[in-house]
Amino acid sequence: MNRRDFLKKCAVVGAGGFLLSNQALEVRIRSGKQPNVLFIAIDDLNDWIGCLGGHPDAKTPNLDRLAARGVLFTSAHCAAPACNPSRAALMTGILPSTSGVYKNPDPWREIMPDVITLNQHFRANGYKAVGRGKIYHGSQPDTGPGAWDEYIPKGSDPPALTSHPRYANPTSNIEWGPVDGTEQDMDDYKVAIWTAEQLQQKHDKPFFLACGFFKPHLKWCVPQEYFDMFLPENVTLPNIDENDLDDVPPEGVKMAKPATHETITSQNAWRDGVAAYLACGAFTDKQVGRVLDALDKSPYCDNTIIVLWSDHGWHLGEKLHWKKFALWEEATHNLLMFVVPGLTRPGGRCNQPVGLIDIYPTLIKLCGLSPREGLEGGSLMPFLKEPGATWERPALTTHGQLNHSLRTKRWRYIRYIEGTEELYDHNNDELEWTNLLWPEEPDLEHREVADELAKWLPKINY
Repeated sequence: MNRRDFLKKCAVVGAGGFLLSNQALEVRIRSGKQPNVLFIAIDDLNDWIGCLGGHPDAKTPNLDRLAARGVLFTSAHCAAPACNPSRAALMTGILPSTSGVYKNPDPWREIMPDVITLNQHFRANGYKAVGRGKIYHGSQPDTGPGAWDEYIPKGSDPPALTSHPRYANPTSNIEWGPVDGTEQDMDDYKVAIWTAEQLQQKHDKPFFLACGFFKPHLKWCVPQEYFDMFLPENVTLPNIDENDLDDVPPEGVKMAKPATHETITSQNAWRDGVAAYLACGAFTDKQVGRVLDALDKSPYCDNTIIVLWSDHGWHLGEKLHWKKFALWEEATHNLLMFVVPGLTRPGGRCNQPVGLIDIYPTLIKLCGLSPREGLEGGSLMPFLKEPGATWERPALTTHGQLNHSLRTKRWRYIRYIEGTEELYDHNNDELEWTNLLWPEEPDLEHREVADELAKWLPKINY
């Protein structure tokens, strides 16, 4: 069973019982008892978690239990398939096509010197804003005046055992292997413990608590015990088509860099790589569990919104591609889940495509903050009240100027800078193997679908 078949078998929880809860939330905000926010970010984690069915061997019980407590967005998509532009868009509410922040080296704060970030807006509305780990891209933090009450950047991890990992490809910068150290030596463990300590402290005002986990970002190096959970000879490889790029335009093939896949497979390292990625995902899941346990034991558990997200997806051979940096499902699809006391109820699953760009306006609504002009996302409140709700807008992902992807429930439409296109019908082609627009002339029906979707492409491309 592939991931899309898995999702089809999962029911969507309806709206029954939300009215009273929604009123309770609004009364609490009006009374001045604003909810706290636990804001959990995970780097490079795709949909290989149990509740999304992305990989049958994934071991993520803590992410699964968090998803079961509120609303899981099964079709959430990043604004950009790279750390810096994705996080900059989420934390500013401004799309890459509007800001011009497209790639990891782009200095988003220099480009948008006056923008009010999410953490700044919470501070301006009376919240204590603290964080640790990777919230913004490492080389592009938000550490200026008024950004945080306290912020501790991501630290370092131990090296791979004796500095000789199980696999290293310097050309693609892909490397994995067990670390020369214990779980307690890992920075993500320290982030989890610090976050837990914050939840045990007394706070004299509501808090915005940001917790940024780095794994499963490369290098895939975690303690040996996590590698022992996934024997390479037993892991399931992604289902691929060896001719998948034959109907992809040259710009898409350039993004895919199929030579990396050829190198990894020729070295018989594919299964080992999949096992290493799953090991890192299990490690991060354990750290999420530490934080959830601390919240549940804290005095804030009944008045704290939890939002957990990953900044984009990750390919491990699908479309003959590795890493992110592409506009297909595996790169754009990420984690997003909300638990809102007094509003969400357990087991909610929203299958409507949404974006990380929608988190900023959603938290404004949930916490009763002052409104902000210029935010380009939409509030997800309707889906938190009723996971089966819909809206017309597709989810937009951008990778470089004038390279865009749009995702609806049925379709993925891609247009590259030189005008070439891709269209995939998820009703019949859930793995995006058949481009309906290229290289052959498309039939009238598919041409009309593409033209209609193209109306949603950004009008501004900085």
